[in-house]
Amino acid sequence: MYQTFTLKEKIKQILTLLLPILITQLGMFSMVFFNTIMSGKYSSADLAGVAIASSIWSPIFTGLSGILLAVSPIAAQRFGEKKHSEVSSVLIHGIYLAFIIGICVILLGTAFLTPLLQKMNLPVSVQTIAHGNLEGLAFGIVPLFVFNVLRSFIYALGKTRIVMIILLSSLPINFFLNYVLIFGHWGFPELGGVGAGYATSFTYWVIAGITAFIIKTQTPFSDYFSISEFKQFSLKQSKEILKIGVPMGLSTFFETSMFAVVTILISKYTISTIAAYQSALNIVSFLYMIPISITMAQTVLVGFEVGAKRYHDAKTYSWLGIFLSLLIAGATGIIVVLFRYNVAALYSNESAVINITANFLVYALFFQLCDALQATAQAALRGYKDVNLAFIMTLIAYWLFCLPIGYSLAHFTRLGASGYWLGLTIGLLAAGVALSLRLIYIQRKRFASSEISAIA
Repeated sequence: MYQTFTLKEKIKQILTLLLPILITQLGMFSMVFFNTIMSGKYSSADLAGVAIASSIWSPIFTGLSGILLAVSPIAAQRFGEKKHSEVSSVLIHGIYLAFIIGICVILLGTAFLTPLLQKMNLPVSVQTIAHGNLEGLAFGIVPLFVFNVLRSFIYALGKTRIVMIILLSSLPINFFLNYVLIFGHWGFPELGGVGAGYATSFTYWVIAGITAFIIKTQTPFSDYFSISEFKQFSLKQSKEILKIGVPMGLSTFFETSMFAVVTILISKYTISTIAAYQSALNIVSFLYMIPISITMAQTVLVGFEVGAKRYHDAKTYSWLGIFLSLLIAGATGIIVVLFRYNVAALYSNESAVINITANFLVYALFFQLCDALQATAQAALRGYKDVNLAFIMTLIAYWLFCLPIGYSLAHFTRLGASGYWLGLTIGLLAAGVALSLRLIYIQRKRFASSEISAIA
């Protein structure tokens, strides 16, 4: 990363960071995409089982990964301040936390997964597939969390292309394993949706191993990494990551858990409705990789400029990311609505599932815009390390707006399951507006006065 002086240079830099991150995110999501597509082609029950497994795992993963992703803005600010030795400490303690969190998740899953699935009153076939899928995925939890720390560190240095190459090289492995383990080809066991969990788990080991090898052996990454530094554990450094990361993680958790709760509520409908909801959510989540990639580049750039005390540049990057995200979300949303039946047909061969999925996708345009706004406004605040109030705002928006409104529309109007989509959209809009107002306040009050002091 480098200092920019014109809007054109800023656009060029954010796009330079963004494009590899986007391809990386799409690569990671492709694993979920392969799981969903292949499981759906195997059977509706397997698709529903994978959907339930995903609804349980996604909020846990994204919430806890949000804690570890705090490595990115913290390291970026240290990098902007030219405190290179402290960048190394952030990386090491992030890896420590990844191991601790990963092991805790496995232990808790062992104790509570079966009772949780039993309370959901699912068909026996769906419950068995969901349990087996998560059981297979458990083998890859620790390397997945470590990988998220490593890539956050790489992003903080502005070297986003490396992670992109690693992810792209791992996709053929993931596709092959999904194919042979779900359908039982070439002598492999036929596991259905359960096989998707094992395929993804093995892929996580591959990408974590390759990333660790590159950081250890290649400059500039090796300048910040030494095995001997693992002996220097600091509770203070860990607390700094947790201080920023826990509100980030909780904010992400409450968003994704909101979607998970909706999935559980929709599980009371038919298997076709469950499968259609998962398909529509998969499509929207796929498109969401664009704004989420913008947020990662945006957080790093805002953090870098704040660390260098260039607050005007940080403000420009904040709103540039928001504008770019809304523009792309609007365009992709329109495309999905226009071709919703064609897109839905990718996920299932059953006409009932296709029709319900297409109906859900009508809401995609406004959903995309609202989600893009709240994600990028929150990312800009993370660059300023302003995360506590943002967490409270998202908690209120997701759980006091999204779910009550969605439930009311689904059960007390003729909208049925589609009411949940409208409720989600309204809640995301509330979050986007609140976070944008907070960003304006931070930039006008807190950092505007800091910039004047720095100039003086």
